[in-house]
Amino acid sequence: MAHSADHRPSASDPPSALHRTRQPPSKGAPVDQELFARFKKCAVEVLSVSEDQIVPEARFGDDLDADSLDLVELVMALEEEFDISVPEEELEGIETVGQAYDLVAGKL
Repeated sequence: MAHSADHRPSASDPPSALHRTRQPPSKGAPVDQELFARFKKCAVEVLSVSEDQIVPEARFGDDLDADSLDLVELVMALEEEFDISVPEEELEGIETVGQAYDLVAGKL
């Protein structure tokens, strides 16, 4: 009986696996500084904002006074800069600089 109570390795394995799969890959991952610098350069030019304003937590509408057209123009500039393609439907829900950066980085 003691063996059946001690023999439960699978009971501890799934939670650790779940924790790994639930966490998005970009969370906690270090930001590639060179990549972010290129991203920031595009954002500064397209949105006419200062470099200090382009931080991951900055919200396009609230903090950067950018509308949906600005976001489309930014994506077009990023597509050219990074030689990627971002379908319009992938822009749904993108509200912060960090989310946009993650979208771009995920395509490289």
